[in-house]
Amino acid sequence: MEAKATHKYLSSSPRKMRLVIDLIRDKSVDQAIEILHFSTKHAAKDAEKVLRSAVANLFNKDEESNHEPSDLFVKEVFVNQGPTLKRMLPAPMGRAYKIRKRSNHLTIVIASK
Repeated sequence: MEAKATHKYLSSSPRKMRLVIDLIRDKSVDQAIEILHFSTKHAAKDAEKVLRSAVANLFNKDEESNHEPSDLFVKEVFVNQGPTLKRMLPAPMGRAYKIRKRSNHLTIVIASK
């Protein structure tokens, strides 16, 4: 049995989010939540929120069977690039610097062993 959770339009760059999700790929859910909870990266809070949502989705999807969180593992986790907001910053001598505010879409799939 597996369940999926996605969070779209997260306001961090995909590159920064990939640094965090590489830590939890193919780990058990208990271990992944612990890693994300004590991580110092800002993106870890959003990743933990999506992981907990995936666990809740699994429990709601199959209420009859009794899943233990220790029996679950992170089957698949990936980040796709979201839309980029383009802004201009005034620069010396009449120039303008481009600022790209990137966003991402995070998807986590968990499964039981």
